Order: sequence, then structure tokens, then C-alpha cells
Amino acid sequence: MTSNVSPQIFSALQDLDLRGAALNHASLKAVLPRPELDFSTAAAAVESIIGRVRTEGFTALAELAQKFDGVLQRHTRVPAEAMERALAELDPEVRAGLEESITRARAFAAAQVPGDTVVEYGAGATVTQRWVPVRRVGLYVPGGLAVYPSSVIMNAVPALAAGVGSLAIASPPQKEFGGLPHPTILAAALLLGVEEVHAIGGAQAIAAFAYGVPATDGMDQSLAIEPVDVVTGPGNLFVATAKRLVKGVVGIDAEAGPTEIAILADATANPAFVAADMISQAEHDPNAAAVLITDSPDLAASVRHALEDQCATTKHSERVREALGGNQSAIILVDDVEAGIAVCNVYAAEHLEIHTRDAAAVAARITAAGAVFVGPDAPVSLGDYCAGSNHVLPTSGTAAFASGLNVNTFLKAIQVIDYDRGALSVVAPHVIALANAEDLPGHGDAVALRFS
Repeated sequence: MTSNVSPQIFSALQDLDLRGAALNHASLKAVLPRPELDFSTAAAAVESIIGRVRTEGFTALAELAQKFDGVLQRHTRVPAEAMERALAELDPEVRAGLEESITRARAFAAAQVPGDTVVEYGAGATVTQRWVPVRRVGLYVPGGLAVYPSSVIMNAVPALAAGVGSLAIASPPQKEFGGLPHPTILAAALLLGVEEVHAIGGAQAIAAFAYGVPATDGMDQSLAIEPVDVVTGPGNLFVATAKRLVKGVVGIDAEAGPTEIAILADATANPAFVAADMISQAEHDPNAAAVLITDSPDLAASVRHALEDQCATTKHSERVREALGGNQSAIILVDDVEAGIAVCNVYAAEHLEIHTRDAAAVAARITAAGAVFVGPDAPVSLGDYCAGSNHVLPTSGTAAFASGLNVNTFLKAIQVIDYDRGALSVVAPHVIALANAEDLPGHGDAVALRFS
């Protein structure tokens, strides 16, 4: 299915020619590009880290911080004065951007909060579904190749809108900042009113949240890390593996993989816009995926030219070229937009941009994507920061069954059954009959006894 589209400018980006191919869901899924991630390679190391944190607590965290981050620490809690200083020294333009992002994210999150549902089956018979926030949440904000204050907002805002009473953030300690997380992370947390921040990175942060870390002898009890009910937030392979291993002990949002963008475009698309948006995601990580799906060979060639030009001047050119040259990235040629929609729905991208005629109508036919960006003036970068949407989204095709982070991530539904004697008598014969049919007579007896 490899094409010979010409000219091969930016030849590192592979071609996948699906024109004329009769592909069903299963065969499409088999040929579409994906990052090559092997959780098994990280599992042993992550299991060891989790075990150490559970048994050795702060001793293990201190040793891991020195090993991986090059910092010395006795405990992980960021002092209040450090957070206040970070906010006071924050660049005013960055603060204005964070505040606008918070305002828009709060409006969207507030609109998501579900109401309780009450169904009456007759006099004295009601069933209610009541939404209750989880007790405590641990929010992970990655460090590494970039600084992500936007992830503080995207994780904390829906949790706060859900009514979660206790929030803690973990972010890797930075040697250049005295062993604390990046100051912009601290400032963003304080803008949201989150005062508990821990300087912990990687799998050890996930373990600390899942199992808690008690204070050691002579340590102030306020420095202990209380276990949480839900852990959310993106991270590298080790963080994703740790979330996989603690799932069931705590709830998680997802086992996030590298970021990805798919762009469905026809001949009307602006190749410079398409190239810029592919680069914007490729600069995250050498494993990031950028996929263009188009029915226009001319557009594909123009995008290659634009990529070559823009990669020459972008700051993280080497990282971008590595991502675009990986097996996870490609230009996919299809017969028409209809076929492109089918490819998009199988690929189930984290971010999907629509650059076609009548983009809104095309977007309405997408059934699998973390977020859909409609038209030339809605780039993924908008959603990353200030659209009001959430940028913590399902990756690696999991958008086929999973949703982006939202208020419901932090809520649980409790069903309340309220029947009086008269209401129970109406359905008692049915309960007894069904219990006997399942050979569980004790169930029926528990009802019959009430009327004997």
C-alpha cells in the first residue's frame, strides 16, 4: 500500500496509499500507523518502584529523586512560601493566559455537572441516581521535555467542578529550581486554590498517590501523603505503566500514550496550516504521531514542502523530524472524503482536525476521537490552552471507547432504592419467581418473610 507520490520532499514521513483498497474495520485497524510501545519493558522496573514506595515510603522517594532527578529531599511537600513566590514572580502575560484558560475551562466544566435522577414506579416506590464526588484526587503533571501548567488546569478544574474536597498535585522535582517543580506549575496550582503540591516524578508519584506515604519518625504529620481515590494526568511510559498497575487500587483516567494528531483534509486545505499543526504535536515527543488523511495527492505534496520549510526554523526541529519520521506518523491517501471519514473513525485520534469543504458536516460524522477541531481556525493548540475544552484525551486508538477527562471522571453514581411495604408487595411475586428461576430461593424468602 506504499505510494510513489512525488515529489518526495520531507521523505522521512511515510506514505500509506489506501486508494482502491476495500478495507473493513479490522483490516484498516491493522494497517494504520501506531507508536511502538512495549509496556512489558517498563513493567519490571515500575513494579520495583511501586514496591519500594509502599514499603520504604519517603526513604524510597528520596533515593529515587536523587537517582532520576539529581536532587536531595527529605520530604516531597512544596512549602507554601515557595508557591506564593512563584505566583508573585510569574510573568504577567503568562498569568493572563492561565487566568483566561481557567475561566473558559471552568465554564465548560460547570456545564457538565449532572443532576440527580429520580424515577417513581408508583406510590412509595422510587429509585434515585445520586452523583457524589470522590473523596480525594491525585493529579500528575509531567516535567521532562516541556513545562505543562496547562495540565494543572485541565486536571484540577473538572475535579473542583465535581466537588472533590481534597486535591494534590505531583510534578517532578527540578534541580535548577532547588528540587521543586517548575515555578509555573506552582503558580498555576495556586491560581486554582490547590495548595498541596509534591515534588515527585514518574512511577513513584503514582505509587505515592495510590498507597499513600506516612510521615516518618520526627516528621510533621502534615507532610504525609494521604492515599487518593483517583489518579489522573498524562506522563511517559513509566507513568502510564504505573497507572496500569495500580488500577483497581485507585481509579485512573487512562493509560495515556504519546500525543497524536490526525488531520482529514481535501484540496481546499491550506498546506501551511496543516504542516504547522502536525509540527505542533510532533514537538511534544519523538514518539508523537502526526497523520494526514487526504484524497488530494497535490495537497500531500504541498504539505511535504511546507513541513520542510517549517521544520528548518522550528525550535525543536530534531525532535519534530524524529516524530514525523517514525512508524507512528504518515500521509494516508484515500479515494475521497467519505473514505477519509472511515479511516478517521477507525484511527480514533486523540486530536482530529477537519480541513475540508463543509467541515462542520464532516465533523458531525466522526464517531471516534478524543476531540474534534472544526475548520482552519480551530487548531489543536487552541484546545491545548484556551478553547475551554479539556486537553487530557484518550490516545492510541482508545477514543473508540474512552472519553477525555471531564467532570464525570471525578464523580460516582450511587443508586438509592426507596420502597415502602405497599410498593414491595406489588413486585414481591415477581422477585420470588425470578429468585426461584435462578435457584436462589433465599432471595425470594427474604421478600416473602416480610408478608408472612
